Amino acid sequence: MRDTRRWLRWLLPGLLVVAWLGVGGTLGPYAGKLGEVATNDQASFLPRGAESTRVLDAQDDFDQSRTLPAIVVWTVAEGEPAVTPAQREAATEAVGALATRTGVAGPPSPALVSEDGRALQAVVPLESDLSDELLPEVLETVRDAAAEVPGTSARIAGPAASQVDLSDAFSGIDGLLLGVALAAVLVILLLVYRSLLLPLVIIVSAVLALGLASAVVYALADRDVVRVDGQVQGILSILVIGAATDYALLLAARYREEVVRHDHNLAAARAAVARSSGAIVASAATVGLGLLALLASDLTNNRALGPVGAIGIVCAVISTLTFLPAVLVLLGRAAYWPARPRPAEDGAGAGTGSTGGRGVWPRIARLVDRRPRRVWAATALLLAVCAGFAPTLNSQGVPLDETFVNDAPSVAAQETLGEHFPGGAGNPAVIIADADHTAEVTAAAEATAGVASAAVVTASGAPAEAAEPLVVDGRVRVDATLQDAVDSEAAQGTIRQLRTNLHAISGADALVGGYTAQQYDTQATAGRDRLVIVPVVLIVILLILVALLRSLLMPLLLVTTVALNYLATLGVSALLFQQVLGFSGTDASVPLYGFVFLVALGVDYNIFLMSRVREETLGHGTREGVLRGLVSTGGVITSAGVVLAATFGALTVIPLAFLFQIAFIVAFGVLLDTLVVRSLLVQVT
Repeated sequence: MRDTRRWLRWLLPGLLVVAWLGVGGTLGPYAGKLGEVATNDQASFLPRGAESTRVLDAQDDFDQSRTLPAIVVWTVAEGEPAVTPAQREAATEAVGALATRTGVAGPPSPALVSEDGRALQAVVPLESDLSDELLPEVLETVRDAAAEVPGTSARIAGPAASQVDLSDAFSGIDGLLLGVALAAVLVILLLVYRSLLLPLVIIVSAVLALGLASAVVYALADRDVVRVDGQVQGILSILVIGAATDYALLLAARYREEVVRHDHNLAAARAAVARSSGAIVASAATVGLGLLALLASDLTNNRALGPVGAIGIVCAVISTLTFLPAVLVLLGRAAYWPARPRPAEDGAGAGTGSTGGRGVWPRIARLVDRRPRRVWAATALLLAVCAGFAPTLNSQGVPLDETFVNDAPSVAAQETLGEHFPGGAGNPAVIIADADHTAEVTAAAEATAGVASAAVVTASGAPAEAAEPLVVDGRVRVDATLQDAVDSEAAQGTIRQLRTNLHAISGADALVGGYTAQQYDTQATAGRDRLVIVPVVLIVILLILVALLRSLLMPLLLVTTVALNYLATLGVSALLFQQVLGFSGTDASVPLYGFVFLVALGVDYNIFLMSRVREETLGHGTREGVLRGLVSTGGVITSAGVVLAATFGALTVIPLAFLFQIAFIVAFGVLLDTLVVRSLLVQVT
């Protein structure tokens, strides 16, 4: 009978490991296939009920085929005084020959000469449903044709060129991002734990969680249940690897304590799971429910991240509480080789008292114990000073030339276009209005300060004086070219004034959309989202902490500390982004993403700490229990924080300002939380 029980102790964990390896072998490839169901169409990022979104829907009726404009801009060579008639004719012929080429939706516009006479511009309409593989090829065909105009340099701007650059930024995201993240985790774990097997086991556990999450998300995205874009795809990988590693470190640290107390590995694994699962599940719940709060957003990409991220967190917990314990049962103390656990390592102080020992955390515990008020005051003052700079962070969006952190061809082309033509050339504000008020709407648009010109769209594409306006269901479309760059604050001010002027025309029922209006509506919606989602996340976290700690005051204090940490992080970010790195601001969604990740993940470490403190307090009293909790969890929580910071830091390999800023906010905030807030402020509180 005893032999049977011993045999079962090995068989059950072995079967569980084999099952998980089968899952990994079957579902693992889906981590590299998410790009097949991802879309980087910027139109789908718009707020659902905004005026610009309604205009975008109405535009379909005016386009015989939905197009993606590629704006070709030619500039004369240095030393040449102006564009010649021959060059203008050659440019028109060059793009005109593209009308029948694959991927081109119709005849391009004739080449127009700039007011300064040193540049030409033409718009080539491309099919809007071209795949990410075919669009660059079609754009290269346009570029080759434009290059045939003698004496000029040609560049491609506009939505088509921007979409190609965005796709390039996310190309290879699966392998590169995952490789950088896993390499960072492996190096840190090897340095911290000085064990060869444990880091590999933890990484395998995280990779299995990512494979499972990717397969679930792929299946749902393929059926249009959830939406995936490049940003969501990248954040999912980082979130799962980071969270799964954090949870695994907590469980592995607890197993290290338990394995020296029990006669066999299975009993130690059961004890480790029993004593750590509550904190792990509660921590996962804060992150998962915090992400699901994004479903309250009116922005499509925010809503997309919510369920996808929550799925990743659930898979991380499942892998940590099933695969990892099974492997630890099979390996036992060998998992920590060559630094195998010994009885002397058991407990917080190993019989020497909570503040005994020469390690870093016993020293911190002694400092906190001796001067609690001074530590609290100094820490709170430091955070308050940093938080004082938070209001200076400009989150009103970033101009096009700051979207990419490296040189992007579309950005350089747009800058060239803006030097010779009105800032809104080729990317007009789109007005949809009642046909009976066409003349009045057009006149009001032209009279608006900041509008260079306004023209009614006709069926033939000829100027309105030469053809009748195109009327669809009693509505017309008017394109208004803005004087300022379409991504500037001045252009957004023009959109606001244009809407005010046109809305005042009785019976016109005018709507103003286009690129600038979309950016303005997105920023306004992001501001509204922060007012709605931030309180929801705080309430969810507070309720989870109350249920876990069975008190009200301590959860309130913990939520206050993580909120203070978030504001301090924003303050430091404002100084770094605007004063050091030269960013004029951040995307409107950056503060919200930073809040959801930093607050939810920051509470994780407080949950790990306070769960252990509560356990130690039952046997040693409040003061001793707090200090023991700090000493016993200090190393594992700090290493988990470093790993998570490094994991999010891997997002910087994607050359987009949005992800770079998110990566810094989360990485710096996590380190500030684990090294300062949790160690000093929370302990004294």
